[in-house]
Amino acid sequence: MSTKPGAPGVQQQKRFAAYLESLARAAQHADRSEPLKNYCRGLLLPLERKSVEPMAARLEPDNVRQAHQSLHHLVATSPWDDQAVLAAVRGRALTAMTKKSPVVAWVVDDTGFPKKSKHSVGVTRQYCGQVGKQENCQVAVSLSVATWKASLPIAWRLYLPESWAGDEQRRLKAGVPDEIRFQTKPQIALGQIRQALADEVEPGVVLADAAYGNDSAFREELEELGLDYVVAVRGSTKVWRPGEEPLPPQPHKGKGRQPKRLRRSAERQPVVLKQFATELLPAFRSVSWRAGTKQRLRSRFAAVRVRPAHRDYWRDKPHPEQWLLIEWPRDEAEPTHYWLANLPPQTKLKDLVAIAKQRWIIERDYQELKQEVGLGHYEGRGWRGFHHHATLSIAAYGFLVAERARFSPSTRVGTLRLPVSEPQSDLRPRGAPRPSRAA
Repeated sequence: MSTKPGAPGVQQQKRFAAYLESLARAAQHADRSEPLKNYCRGLLLPLERKSVEPMAARLEPDNVRQAHQSLHHLVATSPWDDQAVLAAVRGRALTAMTKKSPVVAWVVDDTGFPKKSKHSVGVTRQYCGQVGKQENCQVAVSLSVATWKASLPIAWRLYLPESWAGDEQRRLKAGVPDEIRFQTKPQIALGQIRQALADEVEPGVVLADAAYGNDSAFREELEELGLDYVVAVRGSTKVWRPGEEPLPPQPHKGKGRQPKRLRRSAERQPVVLKQFATELLPAFRSVSWRAGTKQRLRSRFAAVRVRPAHRDYWRDKPHPEQWLLIEWPRDEAEPTHYWLANLPPQTKLKDLVAIAKQRWIIERDYQELKQEVGLGHYEGRGWRGFHHHATLSIAAYGFLVAERARFSPSTRVGTLRLPVSEPQSDLRPRGAPRPSRAA
């Protein structure tokens, strides 16, 4: 590596040092400064496993025991504020991200971490996206800010299942804060969104998959907050066809209940999206939204203005029309994706498709957070350690994102020129199998 003052490696080291200093200030205690910096350095080393032991051995090969204690105390015990450190990450990384491209979206999502032990905080048998089925795992909800080219998580919270939230003994053992009670994933996401608004983060169109989009309370709260959204919904969702809505409730005259058959015949009926798509078949047309690895990505889409069907449609006021976007690839027997969007009526189909498909960017983030900076490698069991490790993983990833925004989108952990002691030997415990890169 060149050591000349103008060399790229030297300049990158200076930026990294300034970045770490801003994080250390956010941790608000001098004793945490060096361990925090070292933890972030360790997460950006090309190690197969980014847990405390291998990072300590690589960072300080001549003083592994003390380095291990220092890093473990920082992440598992030290009471620094995750939100303050994430705010410092946001201040640096988003500034770099938005120099060439504005914020276009806020992406709500969650990710799972398979766990064999049932004692780690939040572990229960639930759907785990990483393995695509029900599995013993932890699940965390995140909110990310995205431009057209980059994205960064700015909020992170473990989903605490009801079986954990109501178990005082397990809560105490795992150090779950008293104020943390059971919340659904959409409720956690809404809390993150409200906090981002309070922090004056530049807003974007809220994107989410059907686990969030199918929750009408989630969509209504986004409306109340004045946010645009494009959220996926399931094919079983019902809507009113264009120009239709249910008849307002009429007072029943006479004695007794109105006959059931008469009531049904007097009501207009909403339509299930999967059925409605077949009625729209002539309206589908081919749209391209971004470049793929070999060619531009393209599929068939249709968009129409509808009203979502709710049981209490007339409770407050009629729901306004919004966009229904449907994707139906030519080689598929039925539609593959549905979205509801409250974007303006004049929005073009290609723009609806582009913003709906922008949610893909969070999949890249999760993959790189797990593979590049060890998001899923934390081996502790407590609430504080889980969130501290995630915060510092996001911090390390934030530096990667900022460097890519400045120079090359291909910047990866292995291309960073960060000073570190050379490894003296195989860092795996004797007889231990080689860890997989998969989180």
